[in-house]
Amino acid sequence: MHQREITLRFLAEPQDVNFGGKVHGGAVMKWIDLAAYACAAGWSGRYCVTVYAGGIRFLAPIHVGNLVEVDAKIIYTGNTSMHIALHVNACDPKALNRRLTTQCIVIMVAMDESGQPMQVPEWVPQSEEDKLHHSKAIKLMEMRKLIGEEMQFLSKR
Repeated sequence: MHQREITLRFLAEPQDVNFGGKVHGGAVMKWIDLAAYACAAGWSGRYCVTVYAGGIRFLAPIHVGNLVEVDAKIIYTGNTSMHIALHVNACDPKALNRRLTTQCIVIMVAMDESGQPMQVPEWVPQSEEDKLHHSKAIKLMEMRKLIGEEMQFLSKR
């Protein structure tokens, strides 16, 4: 049995705040990485590493004391990789007025005991929504390839 999605929930704490009084983007990115790992490990049954995080959009601030939910869901699998869509929602726990604060895609790779990539179970979309997410993941892969080619100038000295 493979777990395709997971939600992590917790309260935003004072140590998560930036100089502007809101939760720091780096803290949100850490939570995203934790949820992506839990999702990928649940799907593959293996230790996994992050190989890509992209399209991160910070849409609304998170405040100290907010209830934060990080939803992670597999939307595509390759041979060794799992593409995971992540949505971060936050709300006042007394009001439960959830709002989307951040979204992105993370790609995780399953590793064997010697640190080499290993095959993951295939995910096959069933519902129309899953098929749409799957096709968007493929489109994003093509776009990342083009961006990677354009970014090559950064690695040349």
